[in-house]
Amino acid sequence: RSNEVEELDMAIVLLDFVEKALRVAKQALGKHAGKPESGGLPREAHIVAHCIRKEEDHTFTELVDRIGLMPEVCDRLGIHPDGLPDPTTFYHSIDRYAMYVWRALLRTSAQQLRQSGHVALDSTFFERKQASQYYLQRSGRSVKTIKATTLTDTESLAVLDVHCCIEREHDTKAGPRVVRRNADELRSVAADNGFQDWHTEYEIAALDVEYLVHHQGSRPMAVANNALIRAKGYTQRWMSETSYSTAKRTQDSALRSRFWYRQFREIVLMFALNNIKKLAETL
Repeated sequence: RSNEVEELDMAIVLLDFVEKALRVAKQALGKHAGKPESGGLPREAHIVAHCIRKEEDHTFTELVDRIGLMPEVCDRLGIHPDGLPDPTTFYHSIDRYAMYVWRALLRTSAQQLRQSGHVALDSTFFERKQASQYYLQRSGRSVKTIKATTLTDTESLAVLDVHCCIEREHDTKAGPRVVRRNADELRSVAADNGFQDWHTEYEIAALDVEYLVHHQGSRPMAVANNALIRAKGYTQRWMSETSYSTAKRTQDSALRSRFWYRQFREIVLMFALNNIKKLAETL
């Protein structure tokens, strides 16, 4: 009996998660939400299906089987349990929805959470279990990880933006990109010394955003700067690492998509999913 109650509780939580994800997906799609003119599933249903797949680490075939066992979820997504789409339908929807759609999902999911304007700028790496053969042939080398540079709100731990790259792009190149895209909503950015050079400091200062970056060395100017930024909130920079740890611990941190552009979208989806889960009931 206790197992039945536990399964019921899990189902209720999953349904709440689906409803939250569906709301965020509709907002991200805006006027493009709903069924396409050619027919088929609503666009937001595809996005929510990928959230379920990523959260529960399913293959596309397992995803269809899983959805078929949840009539309430089918009802929310506009899917008839007896007319489930082929797994390839969800597989190809990753290609149909361009990167800006997944970025919109990330941004909209972050907007559901309280934002302080104070963010941490940091980078993390994701392992590629299946490297893109196309990329390997063109580059002539094997790339085992993808670098992701993110902005994380230090109060809510919401990931606001992410920049992905296969090449080992230096932090001082990737950092200003994500800050520039979000400058209008930022008050301060905390970053470690990997993001420190005078070009980056000048560019971010020109955006009217306070840049709390740690300086290397023991010269009096560096020591004074580091003491000042600690007083202004630099110590909250570790919140980005907490966000990374949560995302990788609760989801499979290894990328399973075969092609690099799919892997980029998978990373963005992972962080968006982490934001959405903060809105849903805890398992």
